[in-house]
Amino acid sequence: MDRPDTARWTALLGALEHGLLERQTAVRALLLAVLAGEHVLLIGPPGTAKSELARRLHGAVEAAGYFERLLTRFSTPEELFGPLSLKALEDDRYERLTAGFLPTAGVAFLDEVFKANSAILNALLTLLNEREFDNGSGRQRTPLLSVVGASNEVPADEALLAFFDRFLLRVPVAPVADASFAALLTLDKATSAAGVVPLSSVERKAVLRAAASVRPGERALAACASLRAWLAARGQPLSDRRWRQWIGLMRVAAASEGRDEVDELDLWSAPFVAAAAPQDVPALAQWFAAELVGAVAHDAPWLTHAVEAFERQLQIEQSATPDDAQGAQAAGKLALARSIGRGDRGGGDPDAGMPRIVARPLEEQLRRRYSRVHIDARVAQIDEPIAQVLAQQADLEAQCARLAERLAARVWLPPELAQRLLGAHRATLAMLADRLARLQSVRRGLGELPLRPPHHDDVAPPPVSLEPAGAA
Repeated sequence: MDRPDTARWTALLGALEHGLLERQTAVRALLLAVLAGEHVLLIGPPGTAKSELARRLHGAVEAAGYFERLLTRFSTPEELFGPLSLKALEDDRYERLTAGFLPTAGVAFLDEVFKANSAILNALLTLLNEREFDNGSGRQRTPLLSVVGASNEVPADEALLAFFDRFLLRVPVAPVADASFAALLTLDKATSAAGVVPLSSVERKAVLRAAASVRPGERALAACASLRAWLAARGQPLSDRRWRQWIGLMRVAAASEGRDEVDELDLWSAPFVAAAAPQDVPALAQWFAAELVGAVAHDAPWLTHAVEAFERQLQIEQSATPDDAQGAQAAGKLALARSIGRGDRGGGDPDAGMPRIVARPLEEQLRRRYSRVHIDARVAQIDEPIAQVLAQQADLEAQCARLAERLAARVWLPPELAQRLLGAHRATLAMLADRLARLQSVRRGLGELPLRPPHHDDVAPPPVSLEPAGAA
């Protein structure tokens, strides 16, 4: 497949996102949905730019009619589908004048979509799913590309679940986080980026033709099977229709990026397709990061325990004193030197006046000395975890580099998600670097332990126990 100009999609996404904060996921869901002919539900409180996103989406699509309406329980079919034709009624036909209403729109925004009455919702079901509108005795095709619905919450009424299911992508839209609050207060009036040519029907049809030749790869199929089992275990299965629609969306994403195969990274949208409610999104996001990408920060408690065990052992051996006669004699000499050094100074500093040239050798004599066999054994033991950490570092750095290369070629995967995935690897690398530095510091300390002359009965010490306290 010829690789398309991904800069084209980047420019369109930039126009949608320009002047908005923390809306990377929403803008990608909207534009990808238009390309694939799917619908998007934005879930969040008022004042979170839901209507602004829908209007920008319309501006990013060439020659697509736009329709927008706030629905209430008092809304009438005439408000969405057009008034009755009086001329048709004269001929005993029950038809609507749809020009300028939802049946003639390419992009539509329906705010508080679940508050509509059953008459409207039943008509919308056919319109959203079949792209057709029952007008009088006939059914007319509509140019509808995508409906953007908005709601403060997901419906609790089972009667609304069929309509809720028509939105393939359901994206939570929250107020900006504390980190972006200052930027929000100083932000200029949000306007779309100028100079971007809207998406044409020719471009969209070209992407759809290319998507027809894209196939799910083995890794994508395995990922879907894993997710299906994960959802089933939680009693949240996806319908066959949603699986088919989602695969179609992923094929469009792959085709627009010049790939001929869907892979596991295309399941980044799982939280917005498979979540039954916004509170399910974090768990699905964690599943994607952990199970498909392996991008989870690790603490490696075994390594931390090993580092601490070696640090304790070094401290013990550095502070140990000899328990032989020579050590006792050295201690007596040090006490005598201190007494002489105090002279007539009385209760002052016990070391005051003591010649440093005398005290230092005596202090050194009070430190236990170790055989070369002992030191070499300690160093050899600590070299093992050092080698393990170095190998893990090299492997993880290679994984991180490969992932960064793959993510750099992805247009639709949100940059904020890419940074979180890479950040998990980098957090693990930082942890490994810290533990490695501590191990290397202990190794240097072991190498600087006082050395005594070799003896025929020198033996290696027992290895430092690396088992956690209380382990069997």
